[in-house]
Amino acid sequence: MHYTLRQLEVFVAVAQHESVSHAARALAMSQSATSTALAELERQFDCQLLDRIGKRLKLNALGFQLLPKAVALLDRGEEIEELLRGQQGVGTLDVGATLTIGNYLATLLISDFMQRYPGSRVRLSVRNTRHIIESVRQHSLDLGLIEGQCDDEMIISQPWVEDELCVFCSPRHPLAGQDHLELEQLLREDWIMREEGSGTRMTLEHAARHRRSRFNTLLELEHTEGIKRAVESGLGIGCVSRLALRDAFRRGSLVPLPTPELDLKRQFTFIWHRHKYLTTGVREFLRLCREMTAGAKRSDDIELPPVP
Repeated sequence: MHYTLRQLEVFVAVAQHESVSHAARALAMSQSATSTALAELERQFDCQLLDRIGKRLKLNALGFQLLPKAVALLDRGEEIEELLRGQQGVGTLDVGATLTIGNYLATLLISDFMQRYPGSRVRLSVRNTRHIIESVRQHSLDLGLIEGQCDDEMIISQPWVEDELCVFCSPRHPLAGQDHLELEQLLREDWIMREEGSGTRMTLEHAARHRRSRFNTLLELEHTEGIKRAVESGLGIGCVSRLALRDAFRRGSLVPLPTPELDLKRQFTFIWHRHKYLTTGVREFLRLCREMTAGAKRSDDIELPPVP
């Protein structure tokens, strides 16, 4: 064998960060050692794996072919190392979750996972759907938990549990308490929206695609809790997952609005790269996710500790 796992680790890090210096920091190596390891790998096989475009290093055709195989080999190598050391953990797991899942489910899942496997290490990235999909595609994440669907041919999607969005307002809002609302009435209101690229925003806009009128977006926020606070203060109306609204509805600080013209159902979905080797850690994490939602018809049926 004419290459080392360290060389492959450097190649993967440079490919993911598109920079030798950023890869060196991630690997806790010097920049010169990182650059030397990559150059030695290419020299040994008389090939080039990355092209320099401006200040970034981009994978070329050969690099794209090598990346998933290198990631899979490194994952298997980590499993072997854990086994030989006799550790109870299942290695390192990089999980990405969209905001609703990340804020209300993922942290509980990770806590349970690490209690069952105390030697394991889990890194959680909470971003919007578009970013999670791209990170899975670039092998920066082992597993993604997203809201909605992913049509990328390089990514495997597997349904998890149904979710439903809900339009809501402050109990002091003029629309509060009404039994029936036309969509045109809602579109005339000021909206507190999620940002472009979020699964919540895409689901809502898709549900209203048959109307020419557009949403009157007063404010865009990246965080569900921020949207809830803005709506509570009377700035406008919002739309997020019922899972995120369950405790606020129970307290009466927010109230739902009827939207019979809008289909706001969607699916929470697992995603991973088509060429991803599913380690023991990934398989166990998926099992815990399904265990948490067993018997729940919808995400807001999942038993979770109440928020005071």
